[in-house]
Amino acid sequence: MKAILFLSAWALIGSAAVGQTKAPLPPLPAPQSVPKAAADNGQPYAPTAILPGGVVVPLYAPDSPYLKGDNLHVPEVYNMSQAVPGRISSIVSIHNPSIEVHRVEKSINTGTAIIVIAGGGHRTLNVGGEAADFVPFFYNYGINTVILRNRLRADGYVAEVDAVHDVQQAVRVVRAYAKEWGIDPSRIGVMGFSAGAELSAPAAVLYEDWDKKNNEPSDPFAGISSRPDFTGIIYPGPTPFARNRTAPPIPKDVPPAFLVCGSAGDRVHTVWALEYYEAMLMAGVPNVELHLYGNGRHPGDTLPDGSRMTGGLTDRNGIPFGTWQYRFIDWARDLGFLQKPGIPTKAAKDVADYLANPPRPAGQGRGGAGRGGQPPAAPTAPAIGSPPASPL
Repeated sequence: MKAILFLSAWALIGSAAVGQTKAPLPPLPAPQSVPKAAADNGQPYAPTAILPGGVVVPLYAPDSPYLKGDNLHVPEVYNMSQAVPGRISSIVSIHNPSIEVHRVEKSINTGTAIIVIAGGGHRTLNVGGEAADFVPFFYNYGINTVILRNRLRADGYVAEVDAVHDVQQAVRVVRAYAKEWGIDPSRIGVMGFSAGAELSAPAAVLYEDWDKKNNEPSDPFAGISSRPDFTGIIYPGPTPFARNRTAPPIPKDVPPAFLVCGSAGDRVHTVWALEYYEAMLMAGVPNVELHLYGNGRHPGDTLPDGSRMTGGLTDRNGIPFGTWQYRFIDWARDLGFLQKPGIPTKAAKDVADYLANPPRPAGQGRGGAGRGGQPPAAPTAPAIGSPPASPL
């Protein structure tokens, strides 16, 4: 009987509570430290950091012939994430290209720096997933990250010229300030994604011409090489070795390369990756590594469930393609880029050996067909239809 009375009492209390009006939750505060592009003050636009602590350096002097003076004052436009407050998804209206440097602690610093070049089909620069996200990831391995903001086709520039120049100049600027930033000048690489890889690939083979053209005494970066010490070519757009282009000579000290793509699910970009790899392979270039994943699509492609394939560092729904970044770390470690700074890397030693022992023509012992970008009897890539003009 006592138990029944006890339960009845609690029932009465509960029913009374239901009838009461619950106090509203306190309002949430606004997001803090949301990045914002600088305003137009009529002077050359001063790019602002997209992540805390970034050191932002314009690539060219305001009077540089490589810039369009009429547009130099126009501000960048940040396209913010709709779901994550403060996250910049992409940037457009880039007329004063720049680099944003993020250093690592001295205790873990390898001296290696990677200039990351986001994709976006030359229409936007997807700095969220294909640039900013790499700062904490590379930090964990003692790698300094440099975010490039290069010019875009959508803003009236020639991507194959102006944007490639931005990458080449970025390498020179980072190398020039290497001591101030705790960077080993022999460990500066570039890594491009999609349209960004369409820039990192030519930067890895066209540096000799750029350095010759920009060697005037009035140039503060004269004599500083734009050669990257390694290159990452991630689900690339067309490279200089694409079928519809005239392949350039392969430099004698061409840097090692790491390539990634989604294979049959991303055939067009895979063929472009294969064309670069094949040119290096036939020339006997050491330390060129290619990963083609059986299950993978290009970032932005629609998946069977209606969602879209993600890019950059994302897990990609748990498929192996989502772990490519760890294969890159394995490759970089194998070549000596993750050891203490100042120690000659395996990559540098292998380049020196390649210079001292040129590859023989195909079929005469050592792999390769000589240099020059036109190896004899090289197999051609399979026909897959017309490649898109502006890869994502």
